[in-house]
Amino acid sequence: MTKADIVNEVSKTTGIEKVTVQRAVEAFMDTVKGSLSEGKNVYLRGFGSFIVKKRAEKTARNISKNTTIIIPEHFIPAFKPAKTFVAKVKNNVK
Repeated sequence: MTKADIVNEVSKTTGIEKVTVQRAVEAFMDTVKGSLSEGKNVYLRGFGSFIVKKRAEKTARNISKNTTIIIPEHFIPAFKPAKTFVAKVKNNVK
């Protein structure tokens, strides 16, 4: 499902114009991205959590040049689904 599919589905379900729904979806995504970039997690009860994970510094190898490089510690965005969400997907996906 794409963002356009989500906009169409919400518009059809609620009766709100697609343009308005599109703006709301974009605003939601901008808010989540902004919060995560500031290091703040976003919790949506019954759906899941958008969280910031810290990756430790590690040593990696460049196989083609046979050299070792150090990847510094960094932060990545992640999504952790709610237990009810996971249970629903487990029971319904075939």
